[in-house]
Amino acid sequence: MSKKVLVVLSEWGYWGEELVGPLEALDANGYETVFMTSKGKRAHALPPSMEPGYFDPPLKKVVTDEYYAQRTREIDQSTRLDNPINLQEWFPERPYFNDANFGHALEAYYNEREKKWEELKQYDALLMVGGSGPLIDMVNNQRLHDVILGFVALDKLVVAECYAVTCLAFAREWSDRKSIIAGKHVTGHALEYDYKDGTGFLGTDLNMGPPPYPLEFILRDATQPGGQYHGGVGRTRSTVLDFPFLTGRSTQDSHLVGELMIEVLESGLRRYGW
Repeated sequence: MSKKVLVVLSEWGYWGEELVGPLEALDANGYETVFMTSKGKRAHALPPSMEPGYFDPPLKKVVTDEYYAQRTREIDQSTRLDNPINLQEWFPERPYFNDANFGHALEAYYNEREKKWEELKQYDALLMVGGSGPLIDMVNNQRLHDVILGFVALDKLVVAECYAVTCLAFAREWSDRKSIIAGKHVTGHALEYDYKDGTGFLGTDLNMGPPPYPLEFILRDATQPGGQYHGGVGRTRSTVLDFPFLTGRSTQDSHLVGELMIEVLESGLRRYGW
């Protein structure tokens, strides 16, 4: 039986290579991929990731080559990403503390979440694709946090790229609020590579300027005690596997992320990059 991967994309734009890289490895090995967005809207790639020769200001180099730009356009123009799972309709919303009948509502929420976690058993891994879009509808999405917690509870592979790595720091059980990456080794956008301006999204003219937070600081704190953030500054790639978490710093890691997913799921690899 072929393996099955749940892929989460932002409705506000994902970075093309960060989908294409893993997807090519999964396709080549006959894996089934199922796509999901926060509200069921069809996801699209951020325009610079479809533009050959796009020059990244912090890196001071071209980060979109002709091959990945073309592959991103092909997927974006295809029907493959149509009709994604609607996360808002799938997983329950945790009630507000001051809601009427909070106690009963909280019990109902936990019971419903348990049922949804059972449904996650059909998947072998979770992949969260990066880009700027996740800053809006993924990183602080309680329902997505519950999906992540479900995969962790089932001891299944959880993969995050670029700013989607933030989801791992924020996905916490409401009861104890402890970091699930405490004691783990992860990577993510280093401070040196954060934009100072130009953080944009699909569907709006908003230019956020720099990202709303320095991801490196969040990950340094969330991995303690006993874990470590690896920025890989000055190196082309920074890809870290500390099972169940596989993290890629940015777009250059995407191909390797896909290869490592296969090694984890086929050969039981548990550690890489640290």
